[in-house]
Amino acid sequence: MNWSGLRIALVGPLPPPAGGMANQTRQLAELLRGEGAEVEVVQVNAPYRPAWVGRLRGLRALVRLLPYLVALWRACGRAKLIHVMANSGWSWHLFAAPAVWIGALRGVPVVVNYRGGEAGSFLARAATWVRPTMRRAAALVLPSGFLQEVFARHGMAGRIVPNIVDLARFHPDPERTARTQAPHLVVTRNLEPIYGIDTVLQAFATVRARYPDARLSVAGSGPQEAALRALAERLGIAAAVHFTGRLDLEGMAALYRDADLMLNASIVDNMPNAILEALASGVPVVSSRVGGVPYMVEHGRTALLVTAEADKTLAKALADAALDVLGDPALRARLVAAGLEDVARYRWEAVRDQWAAVYRAAMQTA
Repeated sequence: MNWSGLRIALVGPLPPPAGGMANQTRQLAELLRGEGAEVEVVQVNAPYRPAWVGRLRGLRALVRLLPYLVALWRACGRAKLIHVMANSGWSWHLFAAPAVWIGALRGVPVVVNYRGGEAGSFLARAATWVRPTMRRAAALVLPSGFLQEVFARHGMAGRIVPNIVDLARFHPDPERTARTQAPHLVVTRNLEPIYGIDTVLQAFATVRARYPDARLSVAGSGPQEAALRALAERLGIAAAVHFTGRLDLEGMAALYRDADLMLNASIVDNMPNAILEALASGVPVVSSRVGGVPYMVEHGRTALLVTAEADKTLAKALADAALDVLGDPALRARLVAAGLEDVARYRWEAVRDQWAAVYRAAMQTA
């Protein structure tokens, strides 16, 4: 594809905060520009001006929406293609849907790149509203087979183009060997209920009973921080748990290179880049079997996946699997090697042509 001269309006969030979709928006913009495309980012989470508006829950959405719609309208006048990073709930109604309708009004093809892990519950409530908008889009692109199946159940066909991992940034430390007595465990999700950080803390308490010098880094921020710190105190592990706050990309990459195991206990998920970044960094992963996770890793080959059972909580299942990895160097080595091999399919060079095909087909519908 001749990227030169292709003008794309990329609609989505940008860091800060450095969440998964914001990082993917920033990264995709940089990569497309690197190919020669002209990319104008229309930011859906622009800073509030004045800043105190952000404290007014009923007003702040309107204050952000109006400048967004103006910027979107103007960008559509310059673009040959609109690429929308879409999510569930009000994010869909306020930001994604208007982009599709404005594109239709202005005769610019729109690619909807839906990325929300809560698609099932959202579409169960709102598919009647989403379908008319999607009929105006040139393409629906999804990062996983999980989301493809969810949308198909509601009569909307989508094409899979996976997330992108920066393998130049996320890679193993060739000089480092795994710690056998004082393992460093990490969880790198936002401190919100859907990510199960409380479950990770409970699992870590069990791991630490076997490995008294083990430590856990909790990398993220969110509304549950105070409650999670209190839980760590009650579990008697507070001295071994480090709440790092939200890290930038370099800080996250450095954390992975120092880690011996990643834990993920999300209860709702799509295709978490956190898992891909851990695999790319040579860190074995133990995760809940939820949402799109089983579509991106293979249990027993590239990661260990666990579920709660009648006689075992999710925290106990997570701890048991973690102890299996920590206590079996051969298993750890197999998981790391397979993960490194598999994650190569998420590099830009492997994904670029898939986006080129999507854009080419979308522009042919205009």
